[in-house]
Amino acid sequence: MSRLPDPGATGPASSASGPSGAAVRRPMRALASAPRAQAKGQHTRAVILDAALGLAAHVGLEGLSIGALAEITTMSKSGVFAHFGSREELQIAVVGQYHARFDAEVFRPALAEPRGLPRLRALYAAWLRRVTVEIDSGCLYISGAVEFDDRPGPVRDALAAMVETWRQALARAVRLAVDSGHLRADCDVEQLLFELHGLVLALHHDARFLRRPGAVERAQRGFDRVIAPWLPAAAPSPRG
Repeated sequence: MSRLPDPGATGPASSASGPSGAAVRRPMRALASAPRAQAKGQHTRAVILDAALGLAAHVGLEGLSIGALAEITTMSKSGVFAHFGSREELQIAVVGQYHARFDAEVFRPALAEPRGLPRLRALYAAWLRRVTVEIDSGCLYISGAVEFDDRPGPVRDALAAMVETWRQALARAVRLAVDSGHLRADCDVEQLLFELHGLVLALHHDARFLRRPGAVERAQRGFDRVIAPWLPAAAPSPRG
Protein backbone atom coordinates (compact mmCIF):
# COMPACT_ATOMS: atom_id res chain seq x y z
CA MET A 1 0.00 0.00 0.00
CA SER A 2 1.42 3.39 -0.98
CA ARG A 3 2.08 6.00 1.69
CA LEU A 4 2.65 9.72 1.69
CA PRO A 5 6.38 10.55 1.88
CA ASP A 6 7.81 11.20 5.32
CA PRO A 7 8.79 14.89 5.37
CA GLY A 8 11.60 14.08 7.86
CA ALA A 9 13.12 11.18 5.91
CA THR A 10 16.72 11.24 4.69
CA GLY A 11 18.79 9.03 2.44
CA PRO A 12 17.64 7.22 -0.68
CA ALA A 13 13.93 7.51 0.13
CA SER A 14 14.20 11.28 -0.28
CA SER A 15 16.32 11.19 -3.39
CA ALA A 16 15.30 12.33 -6.86
CA SER A 17 13.84 8.87 -7.44
CA GLY A 18 11.13 9.59 -4.81
CA PRO A 19 7.77 11.24 -5.42
CA SER A 20 8.04 14.56 -7.19
CA GLY A 21 6.62 17.81 -5.85
CA ALA A 22 3.91 17.67 -8.52
CA ALA A 23 2.85 14.22 -7.31
CA VAL A 24 2.48 15.53 -3.76
CA ARG A 25 0.55 18.60 -4.89
CA ARG A 26 -2.04 16.59 -6.83
CA PRO A 27 -3.80 15.12 -3.75
CA MET A 28 -3.62 18.55 -2.09
CA ARG A 29 -5.41 20.10 -5.06
CA ALA A 30 -8.01 17.33 -4.85
CA LEU A 31 -8.61 18.12 -1.18
CA ALA A 32 -8.95 21.83 -1.96
CA SER A 33 -11.46 21.15 -4.74
CA ALA A 34 -13.70 18.98 -2.53
CA PRO A 35 -15.61 21.90 -0.95
CA ARG A 36 -16.18 23.42 -4.39
CA ALA A 37 -17.55 20.13 -5.69
CA GLN A 38 -19.81 19.84 -2.66
CA ALA A 39 -21.11 23.39 -3.11
CA LYS A 40 -21.76 22.71 -6.80
CA GLY A 41 -23.64 19.54 -5.90
CA GLN A 42 -25.79 21.42 -3.39
CA HIS A 43 -26.53 24.12 -5.95
CA THR A 44 -27.53 21.54 -8.55
CA ARG A 45 -29.80 19.79 -6.06
CA ALA A 46 -31.42 23.13 -5.19
CA VAL A 47 -32.04 23.85 -8.89
CA ILE A 48 -33.66 20.45 -9.35
CA LEU A 49 -35.81 20.90 -6.24
CA ASP A 50 -36.96 24.33 -7.37
CA ALA A 51 -37.99 22.90 -10.74
CA ALA A 52 -39.67 19.93 -9.05
CA LEU A 53 -41.64 22.23 -6.75
CA GLY A 54 -42.87 24.27 -9.70
CA LEU A 55 -43.84 21.13 -11.58
CA ALA A 56 -45.62 19.60 -8.57
CA ALA A 57 -47.67 22.79 -8.15
CA HIS A 58 -49.26 22.09 -11.54
CA VAL A 59 -49.27 18.31 -11.88
CA GLY A 60 -49.16 17.18 -8.25
CA LEU A 61 -46.63 15.02 -6.48
CA GLU A 62 -47.74 12.01 -8.53
CA GLY A 63 -46.94 13.90 -11.72
CA LEU A 64 -43.28 14.21 -10.78
CA SER A 65 -40.82 12.10 -12.71
CA ILE A 66 -37.07 11.96 -13.13
CA GLY A 67 -37.50 12.23 -16.90
CA ALA A 68 -39.67 15.37 -16.74
CA LEU A 69 -37.21 17.08 -14.41
CA ALA A 70 -34.28 16.13 -16.61
CA GLU A 71 -36.02 17.82 -19.51
CA ILE A 72 -36.91 20.96 -17.52
CA THR A 73 -33.42 21.36 -16.06
CA THR A 74 -31.66 20.25 -19.28
CA MET A 75 -29.85 17.57 -17.32
CA SER A 76 -29.46 13.88 -17.99
CA LYS A 77 -31.77 11.43 -16.23
CA SER A 78 -28.78 9.87 -14.55
CA GLY A 79 -27.70 13.31 -13.31
CA VAL A 80 -31.09 13.97 -11.70
CA PHE A 81 -31.25 10.41 -10.36
CA ALA A 82 -27.84 10.81 -8.72
CA HIS A 83 -29.21 13.56 -6.45
CA PHE A 84 -32.34 11.73 -5.28
CA GLY A 85 -32.03 8.04 -6.08
CA SER A 86 -35.75 7.38 -6.48
CA ARG A 87 -39.01 9.08 -7.37
CA GLU A 88 -40.25 8.63 -3.80
CA GLU A 89 -37.16 10.31 -2.37
CA LEU A 90 -37.72 13.18 -4.80
CA GLN A 91 -41.35 13.54 -3.70
CA ILE A 92 -40.38 13.63 -0.03
CA ALA A 93 -37.68 16.23 -0.74
CA VAL A 94 -40.25 18.39 -2.54
CA VAL A 95 -42.59 18.17 0.45
CA GLY A 96 -39.74 19.32 2.71
CA GLN A 97 -38.86 22.18 0.37
CA TYR A 98 -42.49 23.31 0.22
CA HIS A 99 -42.72 23.28 4.00
CA ALA A 100 -39.50 25.28 4.33
CA ARG A 101 -40.94 28.01 2.07
CA PHE A 102 -44.27 27.91 3.90
CA ASP A 103 -42.42 28.31 7.19
CA ALA A 104 -40.39 31.25 5.86
CA GLU A 105 -43.36 33.06 4.29
CA VAL A 106 -46.15 32.33 6.77
CA PHE A 107 -44.84 31.34 10.18
CA ARG A 108 -41.59 33.25 10.70
CA PRO A 109 -42.85 36.77 9.83
CA ALA A 110 -45.75 36.43 12.28
CA LEU A 111 -43.33 35.88 15.16
CA ALA A 112 -42.54 39.59 15.02
CA GLU A 113 -46.07 40.30 16.27
CA PRO A 114 -46.87 40.43 20.00
CA ARG A 115 -47.94 37.16 21.58
CA GLY A 116 -51.64 36.50 21.75
CA LEU A 117 -54.38 37.51 19.36
CA PRO A 118 -52.13 39.84 17.27
CA ARG A 119 -49.81 36.93 16.44
CA LEU A 120 -52.68 34.53 15.75
CA ARG A 121 -54.27 37.09 13.47
CA ALA A 122 -50.93 37.63 11.68
CA LEU A 123 -50.49 33.88 11.17
CA TYR A 124 -53.94 33.59 9.64
CA ALA A 125 -53.45 36.67 7.43
CA ALA A 126 -50.12 35.33 6.15
CA TRP A 127 -51.77 31.97 5.49
CA LEU A 128 -54.45 33.67 3.39
CA ARG A 129 -51.81 35.61 1.44
CA ARG A 130 -50.05 32.35 0.68
CA VAL A 131 -53.29 30.80 -0.57
CA THR A 132 -54.02 33.77 -2.84
CA VAL A 133 -50.57 33.39 -4.42
CA GLU A 134 -51.31 29.70 -5.00
CA ILE A 135 -54.73 30.19 -6.60
CA ASP A 136 -53.25 29.55 -10.06
CA SER A 137 -50.73 26.92 -9.01
CA GLY A 138 -52.33 25.08 -6.10
CA CYS A 139 -51.39 24.27 -2.51
CA LEU A 140 -49.22 21.19 -2.16
CA TYR A 141 -50.72 20.42 1.25
CA ILE A 142 -54.24 20.35 -0.20
CA SER A 143 -53.46 18.62 -3.51
CA GLY A 144 -51.15 16.19 -1.70
CA ALA A 145 -53.89 15.28 0.77
CA VAL A 146 -56.19 14.43 -2.14
CA GLU A 147 -53.50 12.32 -3.81
CA PHE A 148 -52.27 10.46 -0.73
CA ASP A 149 -55.15 10.45 1.77
CA ASP A 150 -55.73 6.71 1.25
CA ARG A 151 -52.22 5.71 0.24
CA PRO A 152 -50.05 4.78 3.24
CA GLY A 153 -46.32 5.24 2.85
CA PRO A 154 -43.39 7.61 3.36
CA VAL A 155 -44.75 10.37 1.10
CA ARG A 156 -48.09 10.48 2.92
CA ASP A 157 -46.23 10.40 6.25
CA ALA A 158 -44.08 13.36 5.19
CA LEU A 159 -47.11 15.36 4.08
CA ALA A 160 -49.06 14.60 7.25
CA ALA A 161 -46.08 15.49 9.44
CA MET A 162 -45.72 18.90 7.77
CA VAL A 163 -49.42 19.69 8.13
CA GLU A 164 -49.35 18.59 11.78
CA THR A 165 -46.32 20.82 12.39
CA TRP A 166 -48.28 23.80 11.07
CA ARG A 167 -51.37 22.90 13.12
CA GLN A 168 -49.23 22.65 16.24
CA ALA A 169 -47.83 26.13 15.55
CA LEU A 170 -51.37 27.49 15.24
CA ALA A 171 -52.40 25.68 18.41
CA ARG A 172 -49.52 27.29 20.32
CA ALA A 173 -50.60 30.70 19.04
CA VAL A 174 -54.16 30.06 20.25
CA ARG A 175 -52.96 28.95 23.68
CA LEU A 176 -50.79 32.05 23.95
CA ALA A 177 -53.85 34.12 23.14
CA VAL A 178 -55.65 32.36 25.98
CA ASP A 179 -52.72 32.89 28.36
CA SER A 180 -52.61 36.57 27.37
CA GLY A 181 -56.29 37.00 28.20
CA HIS A 182 -57.21 37.73 24.58
CA LEU A 183 -59.34 34.56 24.38
CA ARG A 184 -61.42 32.93 27.08
CA ALA A 185 -59.82 30.38 29.37
CA ASP A 186 -62.33 27.72 28.22
CA CYS A 187 -61.50 28.23 24.55
CA ASP A 188 -61.78 24.95 22.63
CA VAL A 189 -58.45 25.04 20.82
CA GLU A 190 -59.15 22.08 18.53
CA GLN A 191 -62.53 23.46 17.51
CA LEU A 192 -61.04 26.85 16.72
CA LEU A 193 -58.28 25.24 14.66
CA PHE A 194 -60.84 23.11 12.81
CA GLU A 195 -62.87 26.17 11.85
CA LEU A 196 -59.86 28.26 10.81
CA HIS A 197 -58.57 25.41 8.66
CA GLY A 198 -62.04 25.03 7.21
CA LEU A 199 -62.06 28.68 6.16
CA VAL A 200 -58.79 28.24 4.28
CA LEU A 201 -60.05 25.10 2.54
CA ALA A 202 -63.24 26.92 1.55
CA LEU A 203 -61.18 29.83 0.21
CA HIS A 204 -59.04 27.49 -1.87
CA HIS A 205 -62.12 25.72 -3.24
CA ASP A 206 -64.07 28.90 -4.08
CA ALA A 207 -61.13 30.89 -5.44
CA ARG A 208 -59.28 28.14 -7.33
CA PHE A 209 -62.00 25.72 -8.40
CA LEU A 210 -65.11 27.89 -8.70
CA ARG A 211 -63.28 31.16 -9.43
CA ARG A 212 -65.78 33.04 -7.30
CA PRO A 213 -64.91 36.70 -6.66
CA GLY A 214 -64.80 37.96 -3.11
CA ALA A 215 -63.62 34.64 -1.63
CA VAL A 216 -60.57 36.22 -0.02
CA GLU A 217 -62.66 38.93 1.66
CA ARG A 218 -65.09 36.32 3.00
CA ALA A 219 -62.18 34.33 4.42
CA GLN A 220 -60.83 37.48 6.06
CA ARG A 221 -64.21 38.25 7.66
CA GLY A 222 -64.50 34.64 8.69
CA PHE A 223 -61.62 34.98 11.14
CA ASP A 224 -63.52 37.49 13.28
CA ARG A 225 -66.66 35.35 13.17
CA VAL A 226 -64.78 32.23 14.24
CA ILE A 227 -63.01 33.80 17.20
CA ALA A 228 -66.00 35.91 18.34
CA PRO A 229 -67.48 33.18 20.60
CA TRP A 230 -64.16 32.86 22.41
CA LEU A 231 -63.52 36.54 23.13
CA PRO A 232 -63.73 37.53 26.79
CA ALA A 233 -66.82 39.46 27.86
CA ALA A 234 -66.37 43.22 27.65
CA ALA A 235 -65.36 44.87 30.88
CA PRO A 236 -68.37 46.42 32.65
CA SER A 237 -68.84 50.15 32.30
CA PRO A 238 -67.52 52.16 35.27
CA ARG A 239 -70.99 53.67 35.60
CA GLY A 240 -72.58 50.24 35.94
